[in-house]
Amino acid sequence: VPVRRLAPLAGRVYGRRWLVLLLFSLLGFAQGLVWNSWGPIQNSARLAFGFSGWDIALLVFWGPIGFAPCFFFMWLMDKKGLRVTVLLTSSLMVLGAGLRCVPVSDLEIRKKLIHGGQLLNGLAGPTVMNAAPFLSTTWFSPDERATATAIASLLSYLGAAGAFLVGPLVVPSPNGTSHLSLVSQSNNEHIKDRIEAVLYAEFGMVSLIFSAALAYFPSRPPFPPSVAAASQRLSYRRSFCRLLSNFRFLMVALAYAIPLGVFSGWSGVLDLILTPVHVSQVDAGWIGFWSIVGGCVVGIAMARFADFIRGMLKFILLLLLSGATLASTWFTLTCLTSVTHLPLTTATLYTSCILLGIFLNSSVPIFFELFVETVYPVPEGITCGVVTFLSNVFMGVLLFFLTFYHTEFSWFNWCLPGSCLLSLLLILCFRESYDRLYLDVVVSV
Repeated sequence: VPVRRLAPLAGRVYGRRWLVLLLFSLLGFAQGLVWNSWGPIQNSARLAFGFSGWDIALLVFWGPIGFAPCFFFMWLMDKKGLRVTVLLTSSLMVLGAGLRCVPVSDLEIRKKLIHGGQLLNGLAGPTVMNAAPFLSTTWFSPDERATATAIASLLSYLGAAGAFLVGPLVVPSPNGTSHLSLVSQSNNEHIKDRIEAVLYAEFGMVSLIFSAALAYFPSRPPFPPSVAAASQRLSYRRSFCRLLSNFRFLMVALAYAIPLGVFSGWSGVLDLILTPVHVSQVDAGWIGFWSIVGGCVVGIAMARFADFIRGMLKFILLLLLSGATLASTWFTLTCLTSVTHLPLTTATLYTSCILLGIFLNSSVPIFFELFVETVYPVPEGITCGVVTFLSNVFMGVLLFFLTFYHTEFSWFNWCLPGSCLLSLLLILCFRESYDRLYLDVVVSV
């Protein structure tokens, strides 16, 4: 009887896997959109709600703070499955988006509600950032896993990119750089009304996604799609012991956490960084938008390539991190016009930032697949939870210093090429292995 029950484990996929992937990806998109609501419109938010530079940095900082209970969400995913975890996550997002919309006339109370809403949305971060490899292993065959991981993980970044586009185009900026015809009316009340319209729209979108997930989001398919998906995994405690004692995993985890944490904090306050070099709110929004969109497109393409030609994850990461190091160095030197005398134009800023976003964002799903392959049979959710927690620690430390040193940003810009170069050196010394892929290929045959 046990042998008969194991027969379907050779690989059975269901068409509904794309619906599950779509719902999860939309949840990640909404979480990224809500998290990045304030950075692209920081000048308008200061005028409308009396935010200070410290407030803007803190609104972005709630994202990494929300990763504090990351290990609880990893345990919940491992023990209860995707459905319970996704419903809890989406309910936190609904509550957080709703708090930001409470119509209170007192600005101090309103600011506290907005900060509380951003914190609740940040608590959804561990799921939308960690669960992509778990979802792809649970629902997709080995030749689709990297692609599914890329789509599920990068849609959160695409949501942050949407905030770069939606915010500056809908909300007029105080200096009159908005593309709207209503720019002549960009007074305090009008700007506040436009911001509230964005908040209400985001609340409606989050509520709709929650309703769809509540109606249909199964924990797992009736039969697993691969041998690895059906195999026994390590317990929660043994998984942590395995991860913390695995030097190769710690090496590749730092290679991911340091540059991605620095880049996430940097992109979250991109408008704040580009304002001293006389870049408008709208231009900063477009730069952030195209850098993330380019990274998502290239990341999915790279993941699809990795599905076709297996065993090339380290080589792909070396190419991407080399490009990120060059692009970040170019951007940093361009901003130091008094020292380097490089031309500081909109074209150079666009090009360097977009290339940096493409190289770093597209590396995320490749890193995730490499993590899982390196430490298998540790559960995917626990593995990715540890590395994203580390990434948010680095992001949080960087934004913590930004709350105190927010008048001059050259030190912040130099963190980018330094972190990318360190990551490149770590990957260069890393010895890759493909334990999960070996199980699928050999045992299935």
